[in-house]
Amino acid sequence: MAAHSSGTNKLGLIAGNGRFPFLLLDAARAEGCEVVVAAIQEETDPEIDARAGADAGITVHWLSLGELSRLIATFQKAGVTRAVMAGQVKHKQIFSSIRPDWRLAKLLLNLRTRNTDMLLGAVAKVLADEGIELISSTAYLEPLLAKAGVLTRREPDEEERRNIDYGLSVAAGLAAFDIGQTVIVAAQACVAVEAMEGTDAAIERAGALMQSLDADASTLERKLTVVKLPKPKQDMRFDVPVIGLRTLETMMRAGASCLAIEAERTLLFDLDALIRRAAETGIAIVALPRRY
Repeated sequence: MAAHSSGTNKLGLIAGNGRFPFLLLDAARAEGCEVVVAAIQEETDPEIDARAGADAGITVHWLSLGELSRLIATFQKAGVTRAVMAGQVKHKQIFSSIRPDWRLAKLLLNLRTRNTDMLLGAVAKVLADEGIELISSTAYLEPLLAKAGVLTRREPDEEERRNIDYGLSVAAGLAAFDIGQTVIVAAQACVAVEAMEGTDAAIERAGALMQSLDADASTLERKLTVVKLPKPKQDMRFDVPVIGLRTLETMMRAGASCLAIEAERTLLFDLDALIRRAAETGIAIVALPRRY
């Protein structure tokens, strides 16, 4: 909990999409933090406005994804010296029609590649130069990090174990390129790799591909195994792997029977509901011991 110790109880929250920002907001408030939310117009759920109020200790400021200077000014005016990123910002937004301000445009021009690590690492450095420390996105949510072991009633079967082993080798090979976190495997064949579309869309693509195969002509086992892992040198300040009910439902529709994640560096949202739903659908979930 060292990340929490500071001379101020103010926390800046850069909110992306999904439930992650809301969970972090509740956890930070439970620890007595006054939270200044920078809500991203292109991503954040408008429901976050309902949490705002002086009595609630929460203020919400809306800004566009391209407004890096305004983000800094908002936090500095509020006296924020620590901030956290929570919630996904879709990778494709980097190539969207959003117009970057001068500070973000300069940052983008100086990037060697426009992958997540490079971009967000550069943003973190700019924030640090302006007196705003970006802390781990799990700083207030350690209880939600996966514990090692089989998390469901059903363990992966022998075929799924082989798929996991193969998925691990593929993920290790891709790690250096920062393409995505997810590999979808069937019968030790790589069916899909996550790229800019995100985890759920990659799983959907794999399911559609398998369903398009001629069952009589195909030699592939139809069941899919999903392997979602952090990078070997995962920066816990951003892009931490997250699993929730939506991913499980996507797996079910795609015909995926097993999910492998990494313990200690993957956040599990609504764990009890997740385990119940996995039991209903027969999906096995295993949290692998941390590799690095």
